[in-house]
Amino acid sequence: MKKPKVLILSGYGLNCEDETKYAFELAGGLGKIIHINDLIKNKNQLNDFQIMAIPGGFAYGDDTGSGNAYSLKLKNHLWENLLKFVIKDRLVIGICNGFQILVNLGLVPALNRKYGERQVALLPNESTRYTTGWFDLKITNDTPWLTGIKKISLPIAHGEGKFFASKEVLSQINKKNLVVIKYINNPTGTLENIAGITDESKRIFGLMPHPERAMFFTQLPNWPYLKEKYLRERKKLPEFGPGLQIFKNGVNYFK
Repeated sequence: MKKPKVLILSGYGLNCEDETKYAFELAGGLGKIIHINDLIKNKNQLNDFQIMAIPGGFAYGDDTGSGNAYSLKLKNHLWENLLKFVIKDRLVIGICNGFQILVNLGLVPALNRKYGERQVALLPNESTRYTTGWFDLKITNDTPWLTGIKKISLPIAHGEGKFFASKEVLSQINKKNLVVIKYINNPTGTLENIAGITDESKRIFGLMPHPERAMFFTQLPNWPYLKEKYLRERKKLPEFGPGLQIFKNGVNYFK
């Protein structure tokens, strides 16, 4: 069976494309990093992919707001092609800055399939500081990206991850079960502990935590302790970390 092809966007400050490509390939996919300018020059190449990933970083230095400038470049030059891509049976993931871009594009939550209409926001953290660290999360609703996962620990690294929506929009999001992952201990003041949402198809997924930075056991912050624990219990040391399953789920969707 052919490996699903994954497009990983790059350019203008996105800086996690190599890790994201590696994660998808470790999960069994075939990744290709494409600069946004090259995608604009050959828009039809988007048709060659089953998955599109917008990785983390600081696109355009977060000027005019995180993810805003990059989303405008996509909307101004690629919107028709993107819209055709997302309404097909395809998967999209936006991680951290990628989530911010998806929000600004109006690809999530896209209530009532209103793709292109920005309905929510990701604001500066409650602390007004760039926040990093590992945090425990719980899965609250279904999406192909989180199949088989109930709880997960992942790292975050962002200054603008405080999810915000009006009461009316939040009510619709909750009614339609579009909040799929929440922090157990809220590190940023985000509304209702929200760490990630989907569109109504559940195939477009945006999240603030970085699963591509949790691919291996030795990336866990407490792995030395866990190593000793496993050894004393005469258990085999795990090789992989919790983040890998998210990428496997994306790849397995097309297998």
